[in-house]
Amino acid sequence: MSTREETLAQWQAQDAAVRAKLADPGVASLEQLKQYSGVEFLQRILAGELPIPPIAQTLDFNLLEAEPGRVIFQGTPGMQHYNPIGSVHGGYFCTLLDSALGCAVQSVLPKGSGYTTLELKVNLIRALTDKTGPVRAIGKVIQVGGRVGVAEANIVDVDGKIYAHATTTCLVFALP
Repeated sequence: MSTREETLAQWQAQDAAVRAKLADPGVASLEQLKQYSGVEFLQRILAGELPIPPIAQTLDFNLLEAEPGRVIFQGTPGMQHYNPIGSVHGGYFCTLLDSALGCAVQSVLPKGSGYTTLELKVNLIRALTDKTGPVRAIGKVIQVGGRVGVAEANIVDVDGKIYAHATTTCLVFALP
């Protein structure tokens, strides 16, 4: 089996294992948000103890990994994500990247803290199509302080080819 085939098989197996544990879509309560640190909250989603965000079901992507400062989302672009000119809509890129960026910031927040995206900068490097196969948005923290978080993310395929790069600035705040 080639490296590409091995990587594809690993990605598909990891996605299937995560999907098998996930809860139904929903929105966590403020009490649930406040109960955990950012990385604990994300890990509870991965464990199926908290609902997945509805947008993940709508666009058919999932959080696969969450550790402090780094998260991975995976999705497989399909015809349902196309724009009228015959490729995956930029909104798919942006949503996948915004999820990875925001959750990377969230992954280092202490219990009782939240965030919201203030700025999102996306560079689309090449088109996604229904033939691309699975892609991953890998988000990494650059710096998170008491009020501002900055992160970066790439969308890559199984060959490591980059399809998009993004950065974010997030507002960090105490949950009410």
